[in-house]
Amino acid sequence: MTSTAAATLAERITGALVGAAVGDALGGPVEGYSPEQILERHGGRVSGVVGPWHGDAWRTARPLAPYHKGDGHVTDDTLMTHALIRVYATVRDHLDAYAVAEHLVPDLMTTPRWIPELEAEALPLQRIFLAEKWLVTRLHYGHADPREAGVGNVVNCGAAMYMAPVGLVNAAHPAGAYAEALDLAGAHQSSYGREAAGVFAAAVAAACAPGATPDSVVAAALALAKDGTRAAIERVCEVAAGHTEFESALAPLRAAVAPYDTVGPDYRAPSLGARRPSRLHAIEELPVALGMVIVARGDHRHAVLGAVNYGRDCDSIATMAGALTGALGSPVPEEWAKTVAEASRLDLWAPAATLTEVAREVFTRDVHRRRAHERAFAEVGGDQCPA
Repeated sequence: MTSTAAATLAERITGALVGAAVGDALGGPVEGYSPEQILERHGGRVSGVVGPWHGDAWRTARPLAPYHKGDGHVTDDTLMTHALIRVYATVRDHLDAYAVAEHLVPDLMTTPRWIPELEAEALPLQRIFLAEKWLVTRLHYGHADPREAGVGNVVNCGAAMYMAPVGLVNAAHPAGAYAEALDLAGAHQSSYGREAAGVFAAAVAAACAPGATPDSVVAAALALAKDGTRAAIERVCEVAAGHTEFESALAPLRAAVAPYDTVGPDYRAPSLGARRPSRLHAIEELPVALGMVIVARGDHRHAVLGAVNYGRDCDSIATMAGALTGALGSPVPEEWAKTVAEASRLDLWAPAATLTEVAREVFTRDVHRRRAHERAFAEVGGDQCPA
């Protein structure tokens, strides 16, 4: 793995965003299946870009139709991530729930974009899942307070899956990333879905720190995580530490997260208690992604393949694992990145360049604001400004 101390901000942001998109594309075609089903379908573990689960019948085969999942196509995880970057490019400062209402929702509703899984230009709204369509329903049509709009939505990884940009804008400042993501995600999710968004952003920010390691990333996440999210991450990463290959870790990681996961053993038939607010539960994706980063010792290829072959919501798990390892400085395999960019007809590097520019601008603003506060605090009789 590349030395984390040597990676620049631009390299970390590029690695995180390209790494996330690659993970998303590799996980898409096997999403919803078990490791055993994946093994049988592909005659072995997935080791790179693969075609649709149902082959040429992808247009009509349920439950995946009409989406062309596979062949290097990114899914809604990447589409939402890029949409959030466009909001940052417009606001050029920290974001909150109102930015979601004022900028993200109109972006989803009004501007046709190339949707790889539909192989056509369409509004992003026509591709995103119901938990993301909720944003439009509640904010555009329902005129809900953006800070509370997430209440009542399905509790899942919908908000967490696209929060990497928040961690990157707050690079090396996990607490800042956590707070910003919680505010922003209030428009989308509640309970442990919102909490996961904050913790994932914090983990990405921690991965950007000089000398960061998988262990330091997990420690930063645990320092901020609350309730079931904290317990799930702690348990999964404790189990992950005993493995160095994803094959042996697949079943133990699932067993470790199962007590906290509300979906249940059959991913496509969740229980009646699934996806409801809880202080005892956690989404499955974030703890498993962190666990795979531990198993892989921070290596992008290994972590992403572990996440992909885990199955279940593996495109989101691999998206998160890819973002974390990319931010740590582990190189994203060039052949994967090139294939995904070409197949998805997306420039995976331009959003990274944009976000790097924004992150530097936001940091400069933060420094000026902090210095103004220090001067004001000193003037009213507070402690003297530190040297």
